[in-house]
Amino acid sequence: MRPSFRLEAEMPYCGDMATSFRRSFHPTLIILILCLRVPSLAQPGSPTVLLVSFDGMRFDYIDKHDLKNFKAFRAAGTAAEAIIPCYPSLTFPNHYSIVTGMRPGHHGLVDNNFYDSATSVTYSIRNRDAGADIRYYGGTPLWTLARLAGLKSASFFWVGSELSEPSARPDKFVKYDEKIPFRTRVDSVLAWLRLDAAERPRFITLYFWEPDHTSHDTGIESAETRAALLKMDSVLGYLMQGLAATSLPINTILVSDHGMSELTMADDTFVFLDELYDVKASRIRTVPSSTLAHLYINSRSATDSLYTLLKQKEKYFKVYKNTNLPADWHYNHYRVGDIIIVAEPLHNIRLGNRQAFFQQAKQGSKFGVHGYDPAVVTDMRGIFMAQGPQIKKGVKLGLVRNIDIYPFLARILKLKLPEIDGDPRALQSLYNGK
Repeated sequence: MRPSFRLEAEMPYCGDMATSFRRSFHPTLIILILCLRVPSLAQPGSPTVLLVSFDGMRFDYIDKHDLKNFKAFRAAGTAAEAIIPCYPSLTFPNHYSIVTGMRPGHHGLVDNNFYDSATSVTYSIRNRDAGADIRYYGGTPLWTLARLAGLKSASFFWVGSELSEPSARPDKFVKYDEKIPFRTRVDSVLAWLRLDAAERPRFITLYFWEPDHTSHDTGIESAETRAALLKMDSVLGYLMQGLAATSLPINTILVSDHGMSELTMADDTFVFLDELYDVKASRIRTVPSSTLAHLYINSRSATDSLYTLLKQKEKYFKVYKNTNLPADWHYNHYRVGDIIIVAEPLHNIRLGNRQAFFQQAKQGSKFGVHGYDPAVVTDMRGIFMAQGPQIKKGVKLGLVRNIDIYPFLARILKLKLPEIDGDPRALQSLYNGK
């Protein structure tokens, strides 16, 4: 029996601009959207973009596991050596960077988990209310850019696609439910593409949580991860067969948000925050996220003293104030902790008691982790592959930054770019058109 899911189509409306301005951190976006009633301008032969994410698909998996449908896709189009995610190389920040062309330090989704002092809320990937709150999402997602041009959009899962403001999300969207079978997701996308031209979305996102889920649990070299990869290869084959049957001019882009490193369950793999400072102290709010931890502190003097203490204890981690973060992270945002603790490669940050943890853990077993600086840890790099009528075949690409995908997709859809971090020239050699 297939799990049920909710498909929602928004109804455009015009709200009070002053009210929207006061309650949003991104008033320009709200004002532009809420009073917009633009009919679809798409013609039957207009380009369509399908953006597909395979969470945690590392750049070398395709050849290492001989994934035949991924190889066929690559041969029919073009592929990068690897995609470089933004720091931190985590799921929510980078999926949102792909659809906004902005780094996490600029669009504001700085981690999977963080504290926002302006709202007094801890944003979390499991906090569905926060996940639907427009105040945490800066930039102009591609579905919003499409609406401004009179094009319809749809999303079968993507970070930022479920916002409670109807006009700030795709015309059609599905609320996240990981139980929905992968082929059911594909079937829904194909059904959208079979709609009449006036209703057919011209920008669609599709998300799969594998191989990330399995490789977290079992490591990247496990038989389980290989099985997950072969399953996703089969899903891709099913998708491409369905797309071919539509006979529509569809440009299909395959991406991943990050790669994966394999760690060993061993004592020296872990940094336990409880061993470094009093994690229960009222003046410190701790929000950990696997390879980094944000520490929000209520006074400058307390920040300085804790920073000094942590610097003296540095082992398997580095400690930074948010005023001296590495410049190439572009990570300056008030939602970043006053202090952040950053795991060294092949190490992991946790809350809790070490002894109690290892009573439950299987010593020597393998597990997967991401979040490290992709400029340092090449395992964090993912995939970028593309094929379609507006995409040149066989173009040799090196490393591609994920923020440069946005302007390329906007060019295919003939959308006017807002201010972004991505470079409109970076992927111009791929474009096959005028």
